[in-house]
Amino acid sequence: MTLPVETTLRSPEAYGLSRRVIDEMETAGVWPTPLNFELWLHYLGDPESALGREMQRMLGAREPFTEAVADMLAAEYLPRGRLTEEIRDAGRVLDRELSSVADAISRAHKSQSAYGQTLDKAATSIETAGDGAALKTIVGGLTTATRRIQRENETLEKKLDASTREVARLREHLEQVRRDAMTDALTNLANRKAFDEHLIAACEQAETTGEPLVLAVLDVDHFKRFNDTWGHQTGDQVLRYVASVIGRFGQAPRVAARYGGEEFALIFPREDARQVAIALEAIRKEIASRSLRRRSTNDELGAVTISAGFAVRQPGDTHTSLLERADSALYASKRAGRNRVTSAEALEQAA
Repeated sequence: MTLPVETTLRSPEAYGLSRRVIDEMETAGVWPTPLNFELWLHYLGDPESALGREMQRMLGAREPFTEAVADMLAAEYLPRGRLTEEIRDAGRVLDRELSSVADAISRAHKSQSAYGQTLDKAATSIETAGDGAALKTIVGGLTTATRRIQRENETLEKKLDASTREVARLREHLEQVRRDAMTDALTNLANRKAFDEHLIAACEQAETTGEPLVLAVLDVDHFKRFNDTWGHQTGDQVLRYVASVIGRFGQAPRVAARYGGEEFALIFPREDARQVAIALEAIRKEIASRSLRRRSTNDELGAVTISAGFAVRQPGDTHTSLLERADSALYASKRAGRNRVTSAEALEQAA
């Protein structure tokens, strides 16, 4: 079992892994930019991760590792970077807004104090005023001071209103960034990070409530052949089509995700094995029923099929063990000829 990259970097193996990253990048002809280094560090530190498998596929197919490819991989598999930077930016904006509001409130407080002193002086002057001219002067001074404080209060109100709108805009922007960081850019399904979080939460809830939980893993059959024959743009077209079907069956409270590469996952809270088997069979049949065509040339691509495996969470199952059991069922479908659905329970009973 491979240790997580974060753990490895805090261990004696860190120097060896870093040297290996440089050597492997040099062999592949990849420039050691900070982003490339981070991607290769995660790839070599955990080759069985979604990023690791995707990079193995790309390198095996001798696909060029361009700057655009690196950006795509980072957006797909390393979403925390952008989110963290956006949060830092948001913090700076909030700090600026709070400082501005604090200054405005401080000025308003000083103006209110000065206005209070003006009123006190006016009250004293009225008591000692001897004629109408003196009273007129006092009233004129009060009128001027009152208008000044009104203007300053209006300025403060406008500032507070503007800051409220800015904070609301910032909140909306951060929520969009959060959604983007949890969404697969190609398919619009949940990405690997979102899937991990949903699965952990679903397992914890099932453990607490005793409600059923089923996890399914789906894989596009012979996907490499589509890429090698028709190119990656067509391969992306296939993935989007498969994702659109899976997504329709993955409406809340279900969760549909692109797990990595051509692999997808579905989380089924509060559903049993029979319901899940029916849903997966419907997905499999709908995907296989359509003959795809290449958009750019209208060439017929033929039918696409998927293999699927699912596992019902058992008492004591963690999110990791549940995923391993679903994966085993998926690979049983592959070994049995593909284009089929297999349950982990059936495998375990037959063993």
